[in-house]
Amino acid sequence: MTALFPATPFDTCGAFASEYFNQLSAAAQACDLTALDKISALVKTTIDNGNFIYICGNGGSAGIANHSLCDFLKCVRTDTNLRPRVMSLAAHTEMNSALANDISYDEVFAYQLTSMGRPGDLLWTVSSSGDSPNVVRALEVARENGLTSVSFTGFSGGRSRKLADLNAHVDAQNYGVVEDIHMSFIHIITQYLRLSHMDQSLLGQRKF
Repeated sequence: MTALFPATPFDTCGAFASEYFNQLSAAAQACDLTALDKISALVKTTIDNGNFIYICGNGGSAGIANHSLCDFLKCVRTDTNLRPRVMSLAAHTEMNSALANDISYDEVFAYQLTSMGRPGDLLWTVSSSGDSPNVVRALEVARENGLTSVSFTGFSGGRSRKLADLNAHVDAQNYGVVEDIHMSFIHIITQYLRLSHMDQSLLGQRKF
């Protein structure tokens, strides 16, 4: 496991930025990128079968989950015949606040999943710690109800690293670094799906 970062003060923001990018590069280089091959294949199968992809996370990871809708529903569709069905379980403030207040915040994603998820659907969790109780509960519900699952993790990986069918882990000890790479994973997977299912003569002409 890598050391916590930062562990020492920096005299300037520029100096901190330089070391931050060093940490980001080192963490990216250490990732097992074959995991992205497996995840992209599972995502393609889920799309081809007409099943839903449900994605969720807390805090910055909720932002990644919500942002992913743009990449799936616009990027993946552009110039291809792929038609992803994607929903962020973190997107609806009204629903999540009602469930948190009336039931438990630990159940905000699991509750939605038990209502909407069906066998063959895919649950995709984003959690830097991998140990957020509501993310762990969602993965447990997915397993109990015949959904496949993917987890993005950082730090030690937590429980969700092993609970999911497929995992992409970032060995870093800084939330910003982990989240930056998780967001990059989303961009990489969705752009790869687009570029590999479009007319190859359009490559170099279309913006990604």
